[in-house]
Amino acid sequence: MSNPILPLHPPGPTRRVRHELLRRDVQVRHVRPLGSGLLAVTFGGPALAGFVSLSFDDHVKFFFTDADGREQRRDYTPRHFDTDRQELTLVFALHDGGAASAWAQGAQVGDTAEIGGPRGSIIIADDLPWYLLAGDATALPAIARRLEELPAGTPTTVLLHTPHEQDHKALPERPGLNLRWLPSGEALCDAVRNLDLPAGDGFIWCAGEAACMARLRDILLLEHGRPRSHVKVSAYWKAGATDFHEDLA
Repeated sequence: MSNPILPLHPPGPTRRVRHELLRRDVQVRHVRPLGSGLLAVTFGGPALAGFVSLSFDDHVKFFFTDADGREQRRDYTPRHFDTDRQELTLVFALHDGGAASAWAQGAQVGDTAEIGGPRGSIIIADDLPWYLLAGDATALPAIARRLEELPAGTPTTVLLHTPHEQDHKALPERPGLNLRWLPSGEALCDAVRNLDLPAGDGFIWCAGEAACMARLRDILLLEHGRPRSHVKVSAYWKAGATDFHEDLA
């Protein structure tokens, strides 16, 4: 009997799933403040039948009309999807000068928009020995969803910085959570650099502003020497750019 051909490297703890790419008409059903800087908007409608989001790291395209009547689009994390009600909740980080932020602050029940995607899901194993989740306010919805979906008691460290202290309430409490709030992106990078990471192949996920995330990528891969297969870093936004999303590691 011939020996099986083995892969050169063991598979990583992630797998990719593709989805049919659809653009769906939706209506606002609920608007709920989560703090001074976050607003949850729940959308519904029959077009959401068949919607699927398999990972906390998914993102959809949110299409909306700005105050000047122009179509805009931005990437957002599906914070929650209720299959029975066919309702999708997105969380908006509020800031001055943002077209999507202005739309969300003015959103009323019955307002219309469109949702595209997600194009696919990168599913991260939930049975690893530990997890590190880090980012800024734009990463908070994904981190909150991840904390809800991980098995109870999973050792998880979360490092976050937001401009509004009330946003801290948007994260669920859970056993096994080590949570630290940082005052700036600089402090976030320093905190990750100074971490004494646990033994074993845990997974590290980071998202936020592009320059800060590029620094975190280098800290994790070069200074900490973490394997790329166990690190995912994404730039969710970049100063001066619109509709920006880039995977850095």
